[in-house]
Amino acid sequence: MSGVSDVTTAQLRYFVEAAENLSMTRAAETLLVAQSAVSSSVAQLERAIGVQLFIRKPAKGLILTVAGERFYHEAKGLLTSLEEALDSARGQVNEVAGTVTLACFVTLVPFFVPSLLSHLAALHPNLRIEVIETDSEGVLSALQTGRAQLGFGYEFSGGQPVRTTVVGVAKPYVLVSERHRLATSKTKSVALERLRHEPMILLDLPLSRDYFLDMFRQSGDEPAIRYRSSNYETVRSLVAQGQGFSILNQMPASPVTYSGQSVRTLQIRDRIPPLPLVISALESVQSTARSRAVSESIRAVVRSRSVHAQ
Repeated sequence: MSGVSDVTTAQLRYFVEAAENLSMTRAAETLLVAQSAVSSSVAQLERAIGVQLFIRKPAKGLILTVAGERFYHEAKGLLTSLEEALDSARGQVNEVAGTVTLACFVTLVPFFVPSLLSHLAALHPNLRIEVIETDSEGVLSALQTGRAQLGFGYEFSGGQPVRTTVVGVAKPYVLVSERHRLATSKTKSVALERLRHEPMILLDLPLSRDYFLDMFRQSGDEPAIRYRSSNYETVRSLVAQGQGFSILNQMPASPVTYSGQSVRTLQIRDRIPPLPLVISALESVQSTARSRAVSESIRAVVRSRSVHAQ
């Protein structure tokens, strides 16, 4: 009868690498083993657990099955937990080497992650960073399943089963087309009441959407949403085309959008609290030197980008 005793850590590691590359060949190259070793190991794993993990397409690579996708996340978390436990047993919790997986809120990735990777590469060349781009719910899920050791994103509400450290804040602002009546005037700020009858382009991500909509609902208004998008640059391009206004928190260095047209930013006169930027981790997970190194680098990058760093 198959069971846990039939599964080895090598099988899990080979499977995870194959799942991340969607190729036995590329997985073997990364692991520095023969392709036959990866293929055989994954096949043995499938037999041991009685589940098909991949759909194999000759000359086209691999496709994860639904069960394979689910098992990948669980296996990734298990290997991470095992690595941390072994480090602790060996007395290596203070060694800044190995891998840290960071779950990052998707709209923050282009603003912070490239600088973070460069900062860490200079300070800790033996530390490898893997980044999961996701929304707020995905950050929490990645921490809870063990797929990620750290999270970086906005703190929309309290009460989550993670410990958070505030490293900065992001103030919301109004975004309009450069041809908008407010952009062509001398005003640098606007009250939300002046926008309640104008079409809104909503950044439609879990928790984010409620944060933006609640700005209007607190005064009994409901914005007229024309378009929704989960893509930050799509929102900016729609605004630049004159399709409506939007409210965002992160501000690119250039006002030019992907469409080639420009946008203008306005401060919000209403008393809207800024969003805290937080590093998060599970309460039950022991802090290691590598996770502390990543946290310190996030702090440094936030400080370099914003006067609102903490």
